Amino acid sequence: MNLVTWEPFKQLEEVSNRLNRIFGMSPLRGDGEEAGGLAEWCPTCDVSESNDEYLIKAELPEVKKEDVKIGIDNRVLTFQGERKQDKEEKGKKYHRVERSYGSFLRSFTLPGDVDETKIRAEFRDGVLNLHLPKSEKSKAKMIEVKVS
Repeated sequence: MNLVTWEPFKQLEEVSNRLNRIFGMSPLRGDGEEAGGLAEWCPTCDVSESNDEYLIKAELPEVKKEDVKIGIDNRVLTFQGERKQDKEEKGKKYHRVERSYGSFLRSFTLPGDVDETKIRAEFRDGVLNLHLPKSEKSKAKMIEVKVS
């Protein structure tokens, strides 16, 4: 009789990776398993809107500015890059690695009122801020109504 070790978290990770591949999402990082051509991790993003612009804030901890590429094609804004893992040191043994490393890619379809020529990016303290200004003609104009 053979005893099999039950590893529920490993099995859950494998199921999650399979589902993510089916739906085209970034899989969780497995041990050495290829990501099927998808990004290895997916940075979290916040998207907000003010009267003048949309703002996309992406968390990219431990990513260097020069490792991030931003582009626009057919009204789709894409940023991609890589977070590199530290090289293993001799005599150092990891008991748990939960942070994700490797390549990433995020894409956002731009709303119709964004002026693509004025988009700007800032990268500071591991946060990428993408400012998407609204075009002048799309901004609401206030008209004063006089009451008589």
